[in-house]
Amino acid sequence: MNNGNEKISGSEALIRALIQEGVDTIFGYPGGAIMPVYDALFDHLDKIRHILVRHEQGATHAAEGYARASGKTGVCMVTGGPGATNTLTGIADAMLDSTPIVVLAGQIATEFIGTDAFQEVDFTCVTQPICKWSYQISSPEEITWAVARAFFIARSGRPGPVVLSIAKNAQVGLTAYVPQKVNYIRSYDDDPEIDMSRIEEAAAAINSAKKPFVLAGQGIELGNAQDEFRAFVEKGDLPFGCTLLGLSVLPSSHPLNMGMLGMHGNYCNNVKTNECDVLVAVGMRFDDRVTGNLETYARQAKVIHLDIDPAEIGKNVPVDIPVLGNCRKTLALLTERLSRADRSEWKDSFEAYRREEYEKVIRKELYPGSGPLNMGEVVNAVSEAVGHNAILVTDVGQNQMMAARYFKFTSMRSILTSGGMGTMGYCIPAAVGACVARPDRTVCAFTGDGGLQMTVQEFGTIMEQKLPVKLILLNNSYLGNVRQWQQLFFNRRYAFTHLENPDFQMVASAYGIPSRRVTERPGLKDAIREMLETDGPFLLEACVAEEGNVMPMTPPGQSIDNMLMEC
Repeated sequence: MNNGNEKISGSEALIRALIQEGVDTIFGYPGGAIMPVYDALFDHLDKIRHILVRHEQGATHAAEGYARASGKTGVCMVTGGPGATNTLTGIADAMLDSTPIVVLAGQIATEFIGTDAFQEVDFTCVTQPICKWSYQISSPEEITWAVARAFFIARSGRPGPVVLSIAKNAQVGLTAYVPQKVNYIRSYDDDPEIDMSRIEEAAAAINSAKKPFVLAGQGIELGNAQDEFRAFVEKGDLPFGCTLLGLSVLPSSHPLNMGMLGMHGNYCNNVKTNECDVLVAVGMRFDDRVTGNLETYARQAKVIHLDIDPAEIGKNVPVDIPVLGNCRKTLALLTERLSRADRSEWKDSFEAYRREEYEKVIRKELYPGSGPLNMGEVVNAVSEAVGHNAILVTDVGQNQMMAARYFKFTSMRSILTSGGMGTMGYCIPAAVGACVARPDRTVCAFTGDGGLQMTVQEFGTIMEQKLPVKLILLNNSYLGNVRQWQQLFFNRRYAFTHLENPDFQMVASAYGIPSRRVTERPGLKDAIREMLETDGPFLLEACVAEEGNVMPMTPPGQSIDNMLMEC
């Protein structure tokens, strides 16, 4: 038992504090400004696994993938200067998608700060606008306090990234190690008090509604409120649509689940958003890709918004009944006051739009019969082969939207994608984090030929760790999403979106990753079978239609229910 008199280095204190917080994995890349911490970590590899990534951006995305797949806080560790600044994209990504990660970055000794010393960057100031809390540790005595505070802030309330910049002198100086635990910060309200009058008002509005519609966001998973959400929609017989990050809150096959919302979402959801009389938003932030033109969005509806972040309520869409609080609590309270209902007529009204979308879009995408492979049919075939029971990781672009539309889910925490930031290169390192967090689950990672090349170096991490990532490359030799917009809105002027690609099978082979290329429909199922039966990682390259488009689509600036069904 430590009596507080033992003197240890700040680096040793940092590692002990991380162990106290339950950290079992760090994704990182060493360097001069963080070397003392790595030296201390070397003595604790029985408690903390270190995953050596190949680029610091990869460390942040891997930490994000770990956090999203496990429900725990992800951790990454890098050196100062360029090592620290390479994490900025991942930090911003985690902030926009409410992903709890702690970024540990080395810093030069405090005596040299302000002298433009080698690799000096004011990382605290640089990161303050894109994280929940950023702090520079200047002495070893601050370490246990700062670590405890960082993890509390990262995981509580609306989760997000926290940054600790650790000066070299704080790492090597001696301090008495006294464990700390933070459960409260005076200026930070992580669990807002619930206004019961708003609960009563919301329940009354839903009970009297003839055409209620629910929007399900990632906040349901972040709040561990899946059971409460299921009870809520089933008691009220409430049809719901999901945001991109909320797609796995309940199984895709649930009879009340109408699919995805937004620009490339399901037609019925967007039409019914502008037809419902009560719109209930749960743990989502009315992103512009969900709402389309705000001037025409749900103007006819009484809007109820359940969220833990007061800044989101009324920010984009006027709210009639704000319900502030943890949705696990507010949903339970609301459900208690709901009348059990049967809204068969309202639910049946979705079907005509679902049939129209199926005939005009889905059937052609999934079952073309001839011509080149479609992106959607590849996604659907993989989803069926895994029994719709895998973790989906995507990159950004057409591969992301096709995967979101046609991959199906049976359990929670099953979709990992860059929503708010739209970060190309997210897929491969996030899949690394998912595999480390959930070795018991199959991880299917869909990427495009553009996004893959942004973080292809993480093949080295997959190789070294022997991670069984099933990587599906939808190769159309284009920056597909940009090309689609150029086709639709820039008179087919394909300015710098065609890609001259390498032989991806040779690239995979260089990293010891087996692969297969499929170009024709008859070989698709056999290639998928080979991928899934192969122990360890596998790259399946599907050469798909070069000018395939993601439909339906709401054009930018248009009303959300004004959807193009075909080009």
